[in-house]
Amino acid sequence: MVVGVVAGVAVAAFLASIGLFKMMWRVAEPNEALVISGSKHRMEGLEEGMGFRIVTGRGTLVLPGVQAVRKLSLDLNETELQVDCVTHQGIPLRVRGVVIFKVGDDFVSIANAARRFLDQQKLMSERVHNVFAGHLRSIVGGLTVEDMIRDREKLTGQTRAACGTEMEKLGLIVDSLQIHEIEDPTGYIKNLAAPHAAAVQRDARIAQAESNRLATEAEQQSYARMAEATRDSEILQAGYQAERDKAGAKARQAGPLADAAARQEVVVQETRVAELEAHRREQQLQADVRKPADAQAYEKRTLAEAERDARISAAEAKAKETELAAAAEATRVKTAAGAEAEATKTRGAATAAATRATGEAEAAAAQAKGLANAEATKAKGLAEAEAIKARAAALAENQEAVVAQQLAENWPEIVLAGASAFGNVDNMVVLNGADGMADMFAKALTMGGTGLGLARQLLSSMQQNGQAAAEASPLNGLAQNQKVPMDEK
Repeated sequence: MVVGVVAGVAVAAFLASIGLFKMMWRVAEPNEALVISGSKHRMEGLEEGMGFRIVTGRGTLVLPGVQAVRKLSLDLNETELQVDCVTHQGIPLRVRGVVIFKVGDDFVSIANAARRFLDQQKLMSERVHNVFAGHLRSIVGGLTVEDMIRDREKLTGQTRAACGTEMEKLGLIVDSLQIHEIEDPTGYIKNLAAPHAAAVQRDARIAQAESNRLATEAEQQSYARMAEATRDSEILQAGYQAERDKAGAKARQAGPLADAAARQEVVVQETRVAELEAHRREQQLQADVRKPADAQAYEKRTLAEAERDARISAAEAKAKETELAAAAEATRVKTAAGAEAEATKTRGAATAAATRATGEAEAAAAQAKGLANAEATKAKGLAEAEAIKARAAALAENQEAVVAQQLAENWPEIVLAGASAFGNVDNMVVLNGADGMADMFAKALTMGGTGLGLARQLLSSMQQNGQAAAEASPLNGLAQNQKVPMDEK
């Protein structure tokens, strides 16, 4: 029971101490300052024994009944200025503006404001208005209207400078001073602006007149361009109409021109067909006549050349063999003569016999060599004669092929000569188309047929002359002249 009473007393004492502490502990808000009076305090920057303490932004203990606590607002304050002033020129004006101020944040400013406005904070704006009104009248009295209008910042700066000392004594600072409007009840400012307004109005009228002139010129130029565009349009329309008329005329002439072009195309195609037919016949002649004749002549010429080469090779081999035999015989005779001369060198007759034997051996060798050369020359001449004879026989057997070959080689000149008959013809009418053209070209070409017999006679005479030349050839005489030594051998 006693323990419970003691615990209750302790709790009550604890709660009482908490309540007492809350009553004694005061906290200053960021926008206020606590002014604590009732005891002597010493603060840095303040005179000694001021009799009160200033607390900002923190908490402090206050003894109830011993000390008194009051709050001084540090918020911004605003006061409207409407001051009737007279300028240096004696012209009455009304200046309207606004002053934004507050209590300074330092302890000196707070102490000065606390002494003057602690119980009269609502009257702070009125006091500030009176201070600024007096100084504003004084400053405006030293200025002209023109100065105030042209340099309003000068008026603001002078007012703030003049009120700065008094505001500092009141513990206040000015955050902003703005002159909103300067009213002119007498119309001085309006009259002052009249010349400028008249000049501006004059310039405006001049500008308007210039603008009207430019607009009129632009309109006239626009009308001229419209007329020019109309003219160009009419010219273009006339040109287009002329082109349409020309196209219509061409369209009306298109039928006859198309018929003439079609007829011209037919003639061109028929001429091309005739040219192709002539080319085909030429190619056919090449394939049927010239190529077989060339192949046959080439075969005979190749065989004759092969036979000639074989005879020449045989003659050369035989001549070589004879030459080698003669050389061997000469060597043998010379060796024997040398041996005999060595055996009988003491005898002059032996020497003469050896000399004669040596001469005879050399003569026999020279004779054998001459016989070999003669035999080779004879074989070559015989081979050439055989080749000439083979060509003459080929010409005699294939006269038609030769004539056909010559005709095929000269066929373009023949066709050109046949077509020259139509060179002086200006207009030619063909009744049966391509057949008529082919008949005319065939008749023109047959005029060259009379030359076929003449070509044959020329080939016959060439053949006879070739045979006579072959018989009178020096090769035959050479072969006859060489025949006797060969027979003798």
